[in-house]
Amino acid sequence: MNNIRVGSLFGIPFYVNPSWFLVLGLVTFSYGSGLAAQFPNLPSGLSWGLGLLTALLLFGSVLAHELGHSFVALKQGVGVKSITLFLFGGLASLDKESQTPAEAFQVAIAGPLVSLLLAGLATLLAVGTGISGAPAAILGVLVSVNLALALFNLIPGLPLDGGNILKALVWKVTGNPYKGMKVAGRVGQLIGWLAIASGLLPLVVFGGGVNFWNILIGWFLLQNASQAAQYGVVLDRLAGLTASDAVSTNSPVVAASSTLREFADQRILDQRVWQKFLVTNAEGQLLGTLSIEDLKAIPSDLWSETLVQTLVKPLDPSLMVQSDRPLSEVVTLLEERKLTALSVVQENNVLVGLLEKTAIVNLLQNRVQAAPA
Repeated sequence: MNNIRVGSLFGIPFYVNPSWFLVLGLVTFSYGSGLAAQFPNLPSGLSWGLGLLTALLLFGSVLAHELGHSFVALKQGVGVKSITLFLFGGLASLDKESQTPAEAFQVAIAGPLVSLLLAGLATLLAVGTGISGAPAAILGVLVSVNLALALFNLIPGLPLDGGNILKALVWKVTGNPYKGMKVAGRVGQLIGWLAIASGLLPLVVFGGGVNFWNILIGWFLLQNASQAAQYGVVLDRLAGLTASDAVSTNSPVVAASSTLREFADQRILDQRVWQKFLVTNAEGQLLGTLSIEDLKAIPSDLWSETLVQTLVKPLDPSLMVQSDRPLSEVVTLLEERKLTALSVVQENNVLVGLLEKTAIVNLLQNRVQAAPA
């Protein structure tokens, strides 16, 4: 399901997942019913209104938690792409990882600290003002929810904040951020299995009473932790490699000074049937691309006198990467932008070749096979 943009906060795009509306309705119903039962003198309309207010305050707490992460990241120069509220809480999507384990720790711990701060402020407000009745009950819910939000997120397994804290600590000890990702991902998998087991335990022991919420949370943790662990393994194996190490040896390159006839003859001899070629000048600089479809614009009897450079189309800079860029960052770039290939260039835009996702997979397989048993 596509997320719905509802505006921006402090320049950060803010989205809600459609699942959020379901939870909003369930929480409103739950707390509205609870307030009506606890305070029977409340008008029915008011109890439901207060239930909705409580639900919005709870989601506001989740949003504040994510803003805590975001503000610390922004202070470190790390961009925040968005904040999204969904079924299981919230997620702040960052442009990149922190540069040091200390900075990664600061980003991770900021969210739980904000939740603890909100719990403390709600407690002080309740005690300091001496309010009672429904407002006091709402403040009590805010205290308990923010405490739960902080403590739950401190569980040391990805994708929770505690997992990111563990990742930062392992990074600090080993000097390798990817080992931290692997360890925290494995711990997150273990916690996910334990949550699922706890949900199924009543069925095994008592023959009924399955806790579907625990199973759902466990499944969510397991899926995300597994992905993080696998990603950490991949990035760890790519450590020390750069974009130039994964360039295809038979990259589809054609000189701008070639004629279309020479280009067509070259394509016939190519082992692979490329649909798009990278075009370079006499200095080897990347000028753009030439698609096989573009040849249709020129009659074939004119190919011998028409140069490739006449059909060159500019290449989007986002589809190029510097040759010395760490291959681990290139993998992240390919995944984030849903790309299958990138053009690799050196200084002065000199082309090195084409980097394909499949070449990275083959490179990984070769490194695994070459690794000592």
